[in-house]
Amino acid sequence: METEAAVSTRGRPVIPNHTQGDYHFVRSFVAGGVAGCCAKSTIAPLDRVKILLQAHSPHYKDLGVVATFRAVPKKEGYLGLYKGNGAMMVRIFPYGAIQFMAFDKYKKILSKQLGISGHIHRLMAGSMAGMTAVICTYPLDVIRVRLAYQVKGHHRYTGIGNAFQTIYLKEGGIPGFYKGLIPTLIGMAPYAGFSFFTFGTLKSLGLVHFPEILGRPSSDNPEVLVLKTHVNLLCGGVAGAIAQTISYPLDVARRRMQLGVVLPESDKCRTLTKTLQYVYSQYGVKKGLYRGLSLNYIRCVPSQAVAFTTYELMKQTLHLN
Repeated sequence: METEAAVSTRGRPVIPNHTQGDYHFVRSFVAGGVAGCCAKSTIAPLDRVKILLQAHSPHYKDLGVVATFRAVPKKEGYLGLYKGNGAMMVRIFPYGAIQFMAFDKYKKILSKQLGISGHIHRLMAGSMAGMTAVICTYPLDVIRVRLAYQVKGHHRYTGIGNAFQTIYLKEGGIPGFYKGLIPTLIGMAPYAGFSFFTFGTLKSLGLVHFPEILGRPSSDNPEVLVLKTHVNLLCGGVAGAIAQTISYPLDVARRRMQLGVVLPESDKCRTLTKTLQYVYSQYGVKKGLYRGLSLNYIRCVPSQAVAFTTYELMKQTLHLN
């Protein structure tokens, strides 16, 4: 997701007027958090099914994407598709906020202090922003995955608080909340980096070369040109698809490591290398390392559409342009 929508309606760059830095910091935090919550709520059922498929839940292990979508409501009710979404909302607001703010901050550091500019600084800033957000919110992601993996009638945890308490007491304290962190960071670097890089590059090229076709004046500042909503959707979908394809096997390994003792084969999934080897040897590439990828592609379009549209709207509402 990109924050540099700064092209004038006359085709010349416009430098955003970020006065009162502290207020801009808070507004950016709120805009990023709201955008993340809206995007994740939209695709919560897709996330639940993806987790069940990635970890080969014994209750749905022989089912595909469509069959799982049909089976979950029958077995757990329609709210079963949103299991773990409460924990996701607790996590995604600070995650989205930190990622957006960190991206802007890292971009400035790379450009002004290190002299790194052009496309490479967008790639590097995106990678570092993604990893920063992950480290800050990772325990909440573990809780969300554990709750989403549970099936009605086979609960290990009764809620977010109980999950925190149980993991802390039975899985080694604080380290228990950071299982799978290494593959997450390794996977986040290319995912966030290529996501920011691809979207930012497409956005810049579109606004510079085709401003009349792809752009429109910002609602809060007619001198600033922003992408039209359907163009945001397209650019975001392409960025998400490329990033997901590159990092998906690491996402599969991360989910298995996060689930820890919940999985019967947890002793074989203690490190990134062992987890990847186990999944590959047992299920292969298509049904193992890339199981659920088609669902991720389906997730990209609505997720990115809502995220980009909401963030652009929040930026204009809070006068961040």
